[in-house]
Amino acid sequence: MKQISLNAMDIQILAQLQRDASLSNQDLARAVHTSAPTCLRRIKRMREAGLIERQIAVLNPEAMAQTIGHGLSAIVEITLDRQGAEELERFETRVLQDAAVQQCYRVSPGPDFVLVVHTAHMPAYQALVQRLFTSDANVRNVKAFFSVKRSKFGAELSLQEV
Repeated sequence: MKQISLNAMDIQILAQLQRDASLSNQDLARAVHTSAPTCLRRIKRMREAGLIERQIAVLNPEAMAQTIGHGLSAIVEITLDRQGAEELERFETRVLQDAAVQQCYRVSPGPDFVLVVHTAHMPAYQALVQRLFTSDANVRNVKAFFSVKRSKFGAELSLQEV
């Protein structure tokens, strides 16, 4: 990834894309008061620089629940017995390969990792616990918090200078 400088127009484009990445290039250009070709070039440059990682659809869990069931969401704290670089990498690599793990953070102080997981139901969560935590001799402690309601969900990064 190469580092690039951003101007006010780039920031406006990124802000719009964070709110709604489904906008057509023409609509996006109109929203930030530029031409469509200029907008497209800027987006391409920011993608190539790694600023735009990917574009996804965020599904509504309440609407999806009517179709596929509610499922089970949990925030899981993991503490390892040994925290050497190799052990941390090994654990992280294993959990990143599991589709039920939606987010993984290495944190400090406290636990070594915080995971956000989603499974279809409690038996599926128990299977995840077995394959990722119980079978790993280096996992010392697992503490799970089960979601009863999602009050806020977002992925927008602040584009204000700190």
